This record gives sequence, C-alpha cells and structure tokens, in this order.
Amino acid sequence: MSSSAVLHLTKDLISRASVTPADADCQAELARRLEPLGFKAETLVFDDVTNLWLRKGTAAPCVVFAGHTDVVPTGPLDKWDSDPFTPTERDGLLFGRGAADMKSSIAAFAIAAEEFVSAHPDHAGSIAMLITSDEEGPSINGTVKVCQALQARNEAFDYCLVGEPTSVSTLGDTVKNGRRGSLSGRLTIKGKQGHVAYPHLARNPIHLVAPALAELAATQWDQGNDYFPPTTFQISNFHSGAGATNVVPGEAVIDFNFRFSTESTPASLKARVHGVLDALSLEYDLVWTLSGEPFLTPKGELSRALGDAILAETGVTTELSTTGGTSDGRFIAKICPQVIEFGPINASIHQVNEHIRVADLEPLKNIYRRTLENLLLK
Repeated sequence: MSSSAVLHLTKDLISRASVTPADADCQAELARRLEPLGFKAETLVFDDVTNLWLRKGTAAPCVVFAGHTDVVPTGPLDKWDSDPFTPTERDGLLFGRGAADMKSSIAAFAIAAEEFVSAHPDHAGSIAMLITSDEEGPSINGTVKVCQALQARNEAFDYCLVGEPTSVSTLGDTVKNGRRGSLSGRLTIKGKQGHVAYPHLARNPIHLVAPALAELAATQWDQGNDYFPPTTFQISNFHSGAGATNVVPGEAVIDFNFRFSTESTPASLKARVHGVLDALSLEYDLVWTLSGEPFLTPKGELSRALGDAILAETGVTTELSTTGGTSDGRFIAKICPQVIEFGPINASIHQVNEHIRVADLEPLKNIYRRTLENLLLK
C-alpha cells in the first residue's frame, strides 16, 4: 500500500456527511475493506446509533483500534473556504469536517491493518476495530454499550489505541495515557423573593451562597500525582434575579464542574461539597451528573510499543499527557488494562476549515502498523 491508499480512504470517509449520530455508511466501507482479510464484522445498533466491531482472530493478545465515524456539525457553511464534505487539498493540507477528528486516524489504521495482515498472515494474537457513531453526541449508545456487550460475552482485549487527535505541534509529539474525570453539579439555592427596600422580609440566595462558593473555590481537593494535575472546581454558570433592579431573587442556580484526577472519587467530591453547604444550613437542591471517571494507563507495553513506533517513523520522542477533555477511552478502560490515545495534530478540530497535513497521513499509518508489529511480532 502507498500513501495514496490512506489519502483515498480518508477522502472517502470525509465525503460522507456523518454528523452525530449518523454514520453515512462509513462503517460499512470499513467492513467491506477488511472482511476479505479475515476480519469478522458485527454491526451493533442501539437506538439511533450504529456501531461496528471488527475482529480478526481469537487468540491473545488482542490489539484494538477504537474510533468514531460521527463528526460535529459544520457551523456556518459560508465561513468554510470549501464544502466541508467535499475533501479538498490546498497548500499541502486536506480540508473537510472530520479530517483531523478523526477520519484520518480511522483510514490510517484500516490501511495499516491491511498492510500488516498482508505481510504477516500468520501473526500472533488478534486485531480488532471498535467504531461508533456516538462519540461527539451524548455517548450513551456507542462505545459504552459495545463494551458492555463484549464484557457480557467474556470477549476480552489487551491493548487499545484510540485514534483521537492528540498531537500538538508535530505528529507524535503527544499521546494521551489517561484522562481526568468530569463531575458536574447544578446547585439551586432557595431564598425568599422580596423588595430590596425591605430586606428583612426577604432572604437573598446570592448572599446566602456566597460564602460557600468562596470556600469551594479556595478548596484544595487533592494534589494530583505524577500523571494528573490537581483536581479543579469551576463555576460555569450563575443564574439569579427577576430581571428588575428592585427585587431580591427567590433562588439562585449555579452550574459547576470538577475535572478530577485519580486521587479523588465522585463520592469523595460529592461528600465534601455537601459538607460545605450543610455547614451553612443552606436550603438547597443539588443534582449531580457524572460524565466520566478518570482513567490511567501507566508506562508499560503499549506506551513503549507506540513510543518506539513514533520514534522510528518520525524521530520524535513522544510525551505522555492526561490533559484535555473526556474521550471514549473512559469506557474502554473498564474492560481493557492498557488504553492509549494517539492521532494527528488537533489544532483545527471542531473548527471551520478543519484540516490535516497530507504529509502526515503516511507516517500516521506507518506508526499504527509499527505498533502492531511491536505488539504482535515478538
């Protein structure tokens, strides 16, 4: 295979307008390519989400590539320099929605798997792809459901590469070996509405909650560790007031979020927040939403195999990082002991004129193939 194969498949996938939760037959194209090489394709549909599980072989170790065919909406079409679903090359860049996040990664791994299997038909272990169309959406009928289905039938895998765009300035400079958890809360403080001229007849919820917010903002929740920064508490929205300047509001609603490390748990964070609020005898409601727990893959076989592949292909010594938002790695880590994210430069993701460097496609594919070699040709 040549770089033209990766470029052709990347363009083919970009041309399919697979805005969440649509797949636009991207997964069918992957199955069509890989089934002749011995991959067994299984489509798992949950509600309006299409998922694909492709696996070649049953032996351990099993190396899985995980990714998503869905993309975020384009935004204003008139802001794009070319149609977002017409892959377009300009000045050494390939433009289109999903170019970086993450159709190039999917194409690169599919071609890498083709090359690896063609060169090593009797390789040890197994190779698989777990592809969803629900990563950019609510993420409730995608990877999490596939992982539950695989776990229910005792189908295990040992290593997972998630094709998220992790590189910052140069292909391979950063990979993610974990992610922080995300715990959100909506806090409603109850007061009593009244006239500002008669404060003794009202109870101002903003005044009531202010000491609690100051304490929560100043609290050191943990000190982090070698892989994670300290857990942080951030207020994202504060709603109160009747729209008039002479009315004491009857309630205040505060949205906040914890991005938390493995040094804290959802239970410990919740308990400490309730402790601060209860100490002030506040009347309140608090609704919690756990978007994802933190996961961490310490340095080991997968990080070494990937790091060696990146170094051999690009000469770059990669850096392990846990920064950024959540990903489907949080679901996979519950059933797979080693999960690492790696993909192209992420500077343009979710933006108008999203793009990838055409020259990065071949090295990206080669890094994935070299990683398979490092893990399965021992």
